[in-house]
Amino acid sequence: MKKITLLLAGLASLLLAHAQTGYDIAITLKPYKNSYIYLGYYYGKIKALADSTLLDEHSSGRFTGKERLPGGIYFIVSPNKEILFETLLDKQQHFSITADTADLPSGIVFSQSRDNAQFQEYSSFAAQMGKMIEETNRQYTSAKNKQDSTALAARAKKLTDRLQHFRDSIGRKYPSSFLAMLFNAMREPKVPPASRHPGGKYDSNFAYRYYKDHYWEGLSFADERLARTPFFEPKLEKYLNDLVVPNPDSLIKEVDAMLLQARTSPEMFKYLMVHFVQKYITPQYMGQDAVFVHLFEKYVNAGKAEFFTAQYKEFMTKRAYSLMANLIGQPAADMVMVDTAGKPSSIYKLPADFTVICFWDPSCSHCKEVVPKVDSIFKAKWKSQGVQIYGVKVDGPKEDWLKFIHEHHLDGWTHVYQLPSQQDAEIAANRPGYKQLYDVYQTPVLYLLDKDKRIIAKKLTYLQIDEVINLKVQPPKSR
Repeated sequence: MKKITLLLAGLASLLLAHAQTGYDIAITLKPYKNSYIYLGYYYGKIKALADSTLLDEHSSGRFTGKERLPGGIYFIVSPNKEILFETLLDKQQHFSITADTADLPSGIVFSQSRDNAQFQEYSSFAAQMGKMIEETNRQYTSAKNKQDSTALAARAKKLTDRLQHFRDSIGRKYPSSFLAMLFNAMREPKVPPASRHPGGKYDSNFAYRYYKDHYWEGLSFADERLARTPFFEPKLEKYLNDLVVPNPDSLIKEVDAMLLQARTSPEMFKYLMVHFVQKYITPQYMGQDAVFVHLFEKYVNAGKAEFFTAQYKEFMTKRAYSLMANLIGQPAADMVMVDTAGKPSSIYKLPADFTVICFWDPSCSHCKEVVPKVDSIFKAKWKSQGVQIYGVKVDGPKEDWLKFIHEHHLDGWTHVYQLPSQQDAEIAANRPGYKQLYDVYQTPVLYLLDKDKRIIAKKLTYLQIDEVINLKVQPPKSR
C-alpha cells in the first residue's frame, strides 16, 4: 500500500510539473530593498522590459505571469535601469535566483533551472578563459622575438580551442538544450584547409561557397528563441551584407527562403518580415528597394503579414506604389509636361544615348548649388558622351525658374514643367502624378536613363551619375 501511495504521489508530482503554466521566477537580489527591479529581454538590437517586481525588506520578489514568456536570453535590471546579469528562459519558467550585486557574476545561484545552471557553468569557464586569452594577447603585443610570438600565438589558439571544446561538449551532452542552440548560432563555419580544396590548391570561390553553405548549419529559422538573443540580428546582417550578392534577385531568393522556413513559427516569421521590410524600404544600396516591393506584393498586400499596424501598413502601401514605377531596369514613366514655350515635351521624344532627368526647384538652396554643377559637367563632358538633360521644375514660381535658367545659362537642356490644368486632369482621372512615379519628395533628384529610356540609376549625386556613365561608355577591354 505504501508503494502504491508513493507511486501515485510521484505521478501527481510529474503531472503537476507538466501542468505548470505561465512563469514564476522568485528572486532575491541584495542589497536592494523596497525598490523595483525589472526583467528585460533582447529583440534583435532592441532591449525591452517584460516585467517588474517590488523587492521587499528581505530583498525578495517574484516575476509572475499567467502566460509563458517566449524563450530567449533575458536579463535582470537594477532600480537604476542597469543590466546586472542575464538569464535563460525556455521550457522551464518556474525557478529561483539568488544573487548579490557585490559578487557578480560568480555569486549568482539558480535553483530548478538546468538551462541556467549550464549557462552559469559556461559563463564562469568563458570568463576564466577570456582573462587568460586577454593576458596572452597582451604578452603577444610586447613579445621581444619571433620565438616568443610563435609560442604565445599557439597558446592563444589552444585557449580558444578549449573554449570551443567546452561549447561542443555541452552540445553533445544536451543537443536539444537552449544553450546548445545558442552555441550553434555563435559558431563560425570552419573552411577546410587548402589541401582539401578541389585540385589541392586554395580556391577562394570554394572557400566562399563552403562558408556560405554552412553558415546556418544547426539552426532553424522556425526557432523563435533566436529573435530574443543579442547576436542573431548581427549574424543575419552579416549574411545579407557580406555573403549574398547584393542584387535584388539574389536577395529576394534568400529572404523568401528564410520566410518559408519560418512559416511554422508565427513569431519568427513576424520578426524576419519586420526586419526585412525595415532594411529594404530605405535600402543602403541603389536598386535594393525592389526587395521591399517584392515583400509588399507577395506578403503584405496579399494578407500574409497582418501584424503590421494600420498606420505602418498605409505607409508601406504608399511607399510601395511610389517605388513600383521606378525600379532599376524598368522603362521610365512618361510625364505630361510642357517646355518653356508651352509646347508638350516627352522624354521619349528626346533622342539620346543617355538621358539625365533632373528634378529641381529654383527656390531650393541645395538646387541652387547643385544645378549649375550639373550644367558644368554636362557641357564639359556629358554632352560629348551622348547625354541629354531633361530638367523638371518641381515647385516655385515660373518666373523664378525662367530667371534662374537665363542667369546660369542652362542652355542645351530640355526644360519642362507641369501646367496646373495638366495636374488637375491627372487628379480627376485618378492617375499617379510624376512625383509618385519618380518618388520625388525632395529636390534635387537625378535619374539616369539608357537610350531606350530604361532606368539605369536613380537618386545619386551628379558625380555618382558621372561614374555610371563612364562605366557604360568605357570601351570593352581587349583580351
